[in-house]
Amino acid sequence: MKVELKISGEVNEPYAVIYANSLSDEITSAVAYLENAGKFITGENNGKISILQPDEIYMVRVECERTVIYTRDKKYYSSKRLYQLEHQLGMGFMKISKSTIINLGHIKCVEPTFKGMMSLVMKNGCKDYISRKYLPDFKKYLGI
Repeated sequence: MKVELKISGEVNEPYAVIYANSLSDEITSAVAYLENAGKFITGENNGKISILQPDEIYMVRVECERTVIYTRDKKYYSSKRLYQLEHQLGMGFMKISKSTIINLGHIKCVEPTFKGMMSLVMKNGCKDYISRKYLPDFKKYLGI
């Protein structure tokens, strides 16, 4: 990917413009990285508050009315609601059901299940179902 940087005293806040003839994985990753740069999520585990970078997060799920953030080998609890975390995480994450958001970069595999639904397995072993409402967007992301 060709990169061009312009420094100008007239610019108050940095911004990026990407020119491409089509959307690729490389561009999607670059956009996700730029949008999430400097962002972090806090989560509580055993009474300690941890700072989590978006790329550390595999899945966010509501369980028993609590928001749970899954990383590679730990789970954290957040006081934020799912829609707040979805907005904060931005690109690179997708809602797959009313109660689950996933990091698209940490999907291990997707399997068809009963009645046209699909389930997915994350690289950390977490599993969840993709509800029918969110399935068309997910299939579009996969290109199927």
